[in-house]
Amino acid sequence: MMKVLMVVLLLLLGGSLFVAEAKYMVYNTSQGIVKDKINVHLVAHTHDDVGWLKTVDQYYVGSNNSIQGACVQNVLDSLIPALLADRNRKFIYVEQAFFQRWWRDQSETMQHVVKQLVSSGQLEFINGGMCMHDEAVTHYIDMIDQTTLGHRFIKKDFGVTPRIGWQIDPFGHSAVQAYLLGAEIGFDSLFFGRIDYQDRAKRKNEKSLEVVWQGSKSFGSSAQIFAVVQDDINLFDYNVQERVDAFVTAAVSQANITRTNHIMWTMGTDFKYQYAHSWFRQMDKLIHYVNMDGRVNALYSTPSIYTDAKHATNEHWPVKTEDFFPYADHANGYWTGYYTSRPALKRYVRMMSGYYLAARQLEFYNGRSNSGPNTDSLADSLAIAQHHDAVTGTEKQHVANDYAKRLSIGYTEAEKLVASSLACLVESASHTGCQRSTTKFQQAKTHYLFSLISLQFNGLLLCPLLNISYCPASEVDLSQGRNLIVVVYNSLGWARDDVIQFPVLDENVTVHDSEKREILSQIIPIADAFTGLRNSHVNAYLGRTPAETPKVLACIYSFCSTFWFQHLFHLKCQKGRCSFE
Repeated sequence: MMKVLMVVLLLLLGGSLFVAEAKYMVYNTSQGIVKDKINVHLVAHTHDDVGWLKTVDQYYVGSNNSIQGACVQNVLDSLIPALLADRNRKFIYVEQAFFQRWWRDQSETMQHVVKQLVSSGQLEFINGGMCMHDEAVTHYIDMIDQTTLGHRFIKKDFGVTPRIGWQIDPFGHSAVQAYLLGAEIGFDSLFFGRIDYQDRAKRKNEKSLEVVWQGSKSFGSSAQIFAVVQDDINLFDYNVQERVDAFVTAAVSQANITRTNHIMWTMGTDFKYQYAHSWFRQMDKLIHYVNMDGRVNALYSTPSIYTDAKHATNEHWPVKTEDFFPYADHANGYWTGYYTSRPALKRYVRMMSGYYLAARQLEFYNGRSNSGPNTDSLADSLAIAQHHDAVTGTEKQHVANDYAKRLSIGYTEAEKLVASSLACLVESASHTGCQRSTTKFQQAKTHYLFSLISLQFNGLLLCPLLNISYCPASEVDLSQGRNLIVVVYNSLGWARDDVIQFPVLDENVTVHDSEKREILSQIIPIADAFTGLRNSHVNAYLGRTPAETPKVLACIYSFCSTFWFQHLFHLKCQKGRCSFE
């Protein structure tokens, strides 16, 4: 969603500089770093939003172009031959949600070619996550998970690990990014583009656009990362000499507000390089004629090369310890509304994050199945939802719907895994070895933990609407005399005290644990306003109105140790009296 076109185009309107007899002009792009000149590192890149104005799928295949002409498949298809045409050309790529999809569609021959480009350094993966995540409304666990998902693929298929952070579009930056997703995962530097306009002006004057960012004061130098704020350029092209002069002027200007003789210009923006050869051809010309002029040195580069060049100077850098929040791009233009926009989607993402944590723990305990349900779909959808135009709420409505749909599909797959895994743990004396369980679970998510209500002699049912006090297992099924087992699982790394509640039709409820000991419980009324809302929503979701409406909620105090499930509560109703046994 970048507004500034970070690209230099060279249009040759005069033919006097060409050799008359040459049919094809060969441009010299082989220049490396020159010690005593200003070195302008040209970094070719595309910024591919994992959803924004269009959905993820629409961006990848290039559909719905009436909204935005963008096709990531074209970017990657045209990029490879453009790199092969000149071994000096370099390109960086970020969003693994798109690249992995493209990779799966390629032949073994093409995959081999791409691996060679990565090995030679012409194509470099930076950041390496499934998306370029937001840093304000995301949870740090989700930031780590989506980054890990991308890094694992890159390591497995290419044998490399990204060493550069690239957060050029999120709307402000958190110290958590510098600490947990900077130095702690092996990044040498972090590049970003959005800081407060007043902070940017101050840093220009102080030559502190590039700093050592210490994300955690308590961890000292182990939490430090070299952070670069890019001050991008705009150049409009007329002819060679004018463009060379403008290039040199801009380079000198930027060199005057940064330290050392190395500056970096990003060559690209949203969904560029759909016609990669044209872009590289113009940069070939730019490098060729700027270096012929000789006042500054231009070269194809990457953030890794640039970072190494900066470190080699042994320059002393200022230290930054706080967040880069809030972000404002002009007076009264604060980007803070997205902290609370689309609260339902934000809540849904957070709930699915907690569920994913529990689901993959159970998947590990019970052993991953090669053919059965797994957590992969939920992992992918959660990773995409961390994008800076997803959980932030800055996307169009149909795109927000798509994010929610993906989460729902992932949850549906994961809940099958959770039900079977937890049933195995309940039935088995050990944590592994259960292949087929006879216990069926109905799942009902609570505020922090999630409880599972088992219906013996009944099929697997779900309680997705517990947040509006609707759960058939605790209402109709229980009132009909069926036995229920309640299991509370704590996925957190510490013990929890909490209250589990669900609707019941009968107020006569006493609670005992599996050792026949009475435990703390309470019956609380459901307000009439909530029961009306409940029935309306159930009718909208299920197409029918519940036969009976509960008036009370049964609340159970629960203590749960870390990474395990609470011993079973047995619930039974007979002759108007309900009890947990």
